Amino acid sequence: MKQNQTYPPQRRNISQWDWPTLWLFIGVVGLWCSALLLPTSWGVLAVVMLVLALTLHSSLSHEFLHGHPFGSERAETLLGLWQPGLFVPYLRFKRTHLAHHRDARLTDPYDDPESNYLDPDVWRRLWKWQRVLLQINNTLAGRITIGPAIGLITFIRKDIAAARSGQREIVTDWLLHIPGTVLTLWAVMLSDLNIWLYFAACYGALSVLKIRTFLEHQADARVSGRTVIIEDRGLLGFLFLNNNLHVVHHMHPKAAWYQLWPLYRERRDRFLTRNHGYVFPSYASIFRQYLWKSKDPVAHPLWHTDAD
Repeated sequence: MKQNQTYPPQRRNISQWDWPTLWLFIGVVGLWCSALLLPTSWGVLAVVMLVLALTLHSSLSHEFLHGHPFGSERAETLLGLWQPGLFVPYLRFKRTHLAHHRDARLTDPYDDPESNYLDPDVWRRLWKWQRVLLQINNTLAGRITIGPAIGLITFIRKDIAAARSGQREIVTDWLLHIPGTVLTLWAVMLSDLNIWLYFAACYGALSVLKIRTFLEHQADARVSGRTVIIEDRGLLGFLFLNNNLHVVHHMHPKAAWYQLWPLYRERRDRFLTRNHGYVFPSYASIFRQYLWKSKDPVAHPLWHTDAD
């Protein structure tokens, strides 16, 4: 896809920083700290606050790897290395997500690290219980409940295999994740919050994020028809920092989260023509249609079909 290079300008001094993103980051850190300062009796509220903060922090990490708020890769990396969600190292997220932005490979079971499809040959070789589990995972209810566990196990297994094959940068990425993890766990242990409730909040944030990724991309013979638009401006749209306007993000990956809606409003017909009408009015409509129903097969339905 053609990518617009005018959002944002390269930022090199304080007056050119992306202040909306930076202020939001400060607010998210404040929300996270506030949750840890609550007394033990307020544990449920603390978990809810943490799920919101951790979901937003993950969305902000996505902004960091696309060049916000400083326009300096080193500065954004320093900001992103602290991952209070614990489970995914920032540098692993960055490498896999930027690889995902090779749009010609979207949904490819091998070359798209964020694909939810399997090679049909791999699917046929799975045990029956594995197929059943993955079919459940292909419903929205399954993706929210068991999806984070399946995703993490798959992600870690692939990283271990890649590291053993000689990809040393993977080991480095995980080692650089350790200091932020230690700092996070130290802060939690100093608080009144039970450590297992914190882990539950981390899992809950991943569950919320699975709502966003559930149908971001579909198998389509045309590359341009693989990326969704969800016209949602509610809480979930905010927690995902407008990444539900996903085709806009893929066409303008340097645009900040608050620039996506203006871009979409200006060129709505163009975007919907571009993605061949792959659009939903809201996340509520997706819940109604797919909470207990699979939208796609697990095996890639168009594998080995030429794309445009």
